[in-house]
Amino acid sequence: MTIDTIQLDNALPRVFRDSQGGTAVAGSQVWLSQLTFSRPESYMVAAASGAGKSSLCSFIYGNRNDYEGRILFNGVDIRSFSVDTWCAIRRESLALLPQEMRVFPELTAMDNVLLKNRLTDRFTAAEIRRMFDRLDMSDKADVAAGHLSVGQQQRVAIIRSLCQPFSFILLDEPVSHLDERNNRAAAALITEIAAAQQASIIATSVGNPLSIDNFKALSL
Repeated sequence: MTIDTIQLDNALPRVFRDSQGGTAVAGSQVWLSQLTFSRPESYMVAAASGAGKSSLCSFIYGNRNDYEGRILFNGVDIRSFSVDTWCAIRRESLALLPQEMRVFPELTAMDNVLLKNRLTDRFTAAEIRRMFDRLDMSDKADVAAGHLSVGQQQRVAIIRSLCQPFSFILLDEPVSHLDERNNRAAAALITEIAAAQQASIIATSVGNPLSIDNFKALSL
């Protein structure tokens, strides 16, 4: 399933239900709105902590459904999708980099990435090694992830998230632990792989945004 549009139709986290007129959603361009994400445009969703950035990614990815309103892929309400449909979407059309990264500390950095890549055979091991090199991680590929810094683990998680085909990639604070140089390197890799398949990037930020150009800015 190729996803061309992701629509939010008056979506609102249920936790905010009693705050609709208050500061929780006041001025939001996302919650309680008619919003369409269209490929291959890129989007930067900026907000303060607690405004629902991670919730937005989880709702779109189908990990959570505790929201009011509707979310639609190509005009179809995602609440109607079967487990098999979700599995296919997550394998072929929708990639996610969660804020907590979820790397396996006992596995090497490379094995963390290969674990995902084996599901899709998206890249060769040599191609993945070149990604490590581009993110200044070539000497860390065979190191246990638990021995890496948080910023290094974040780069591993970025590479892993790219190891599948996708129409949209959801990046929840993807460079929160990276300096400007590593931010630019990560952004270049992400945009290159997304552009090759005419995919969209939806990234969130609390103040250290992914260094991509020509994105549509939204406040949450």
